[in-house]
Amino acid sequence: MSTTQSTAKPTACLVLADGTVFYGNGFGATGTTTAELCFNTAMTGYQEIMTDPSYAGQVVTFTFPHIGNTGVNAEDDETADPVAAGMIVKWDPTDPSNWRTQEELGPWLAKRGRIGMGGIDTRRLTRAIRQQGAPHVAISHDPEGNFDIEALVKMAREFPGLEGTDLAKDVTCAQSYVWNEMRWAWPDGYPKRDTKGFKVVAIDFGAKRNILRCLASAGCDVTVLPASATAEDVLAHSPDGVFLSNGPGDPAATGVYAVPMIKGVLAADLPVFGICLGHQMLALALGAKTIKMNHGHHGANHPVKDKDTGKVEITSMNHGFAVDAQSLPAGVVETHVSLFDGSNCGIKVTGKPVFSVQYHPEASPGPMDSYYLFERFAEAMTARTPA
Repeated sequence: MSTTQSTAKPTACLVLADGTVFYGNGFGATGTTTAELCFNTAMTGYQEIMTDPSYAGQVVTFTFPHIGNTGVNAEDDETADPVAAGMIVKWDPTDPSNWRTQEELGPWLAKRGRIGMGGIDTRRLTRAIRQQGAPHVAISHDPEGNFDIEALVKMAREFPGLEGTDLAKDVTCAQSYVWNEMRWAWPDGYPKRDTKGFKVVAIDFGAKRNILRCLASAGCDVTVLPASATAEDVLAHSPDGVFLSNGPGDPAATGVYAVPMIKGVLAADLPVFGICLGHQMLALALGAKTIKMNHGHHGANHPVKDKDTGKVEITSMNHGFAVDAQSLPAGVVETHVSLFDGSNCGIKVTGKPVFSVQYHPEASPGPMDSYYLFERFAEAMTARTPA
């Protein structure tokens, strides 16, 4: 009996800065890009993950193997185009099977210039990330299978990394706009808000659309301003409250221009609510510090404890930096902690309607465990509205 061995060349490779090489099958766009490598443990939502601006500068390894099997559709984008630099999956995407499918994952990525790579031992890769910290990588897709490994290692090593990098400026909106779309509802999709509500200014450090929808559903008339907005720009809208969005990069770098704005808003004694990068930016403005994590938190199964109530929420997270709880100044209280590693997941200012969380209450993995935060923000504005 004879056996045959496939001689097909791999069409993609992933090269870590330490020289480790993974070969696989490319899909999506061709070419080469460099980024930080992270892993995400979510079982669903790959389209939302790829279009989340917080993933700017990162290639995402999906630990769940069935990626691409529900295709993509226009309703699930969190921003206009994918922001993550690329994706790594165990199994090559199959033909999608879902009633909401409008397009296959591979062509969708190709049109938007994002590289995908399948056929990888994602367990081994995830262990490497956990052990080494989020490595710098080069990912390349060539249908002919021609790779210059030495050059790719050099590219990975020369990637500047995310620490000290302001990426909010790259993903924020170019100009202000009004948002009135609310959360998805069967059978009509996203309804429009048509009644008067609280005037909220949302600072876009890389805002996900579903956060804005949740604000609208909680009774807010939302005006979105770019990350570079000043306190004067914000207060010129006479807002009832100010929201600080999620986003990518090092909060200390973005804070160079955003912290003075936040301090100006705090001085105006307005309700303030922050999520993810917005949480970190608020902490910096209050006098705390942020730190780079080993491999960050990326997934939809993260248990977080509310220290006030003892309630445990199942949350979605996506962050590589964290607020250093030991650096919180007097008058700023830790409200939520991760039950995975005890890291900070929420703060509030004593006696003021100012609070923030590290996780994503709009992503609804619980599914409704954390929506109360939007209601809390609305209640804070109600309390300050003259009768």
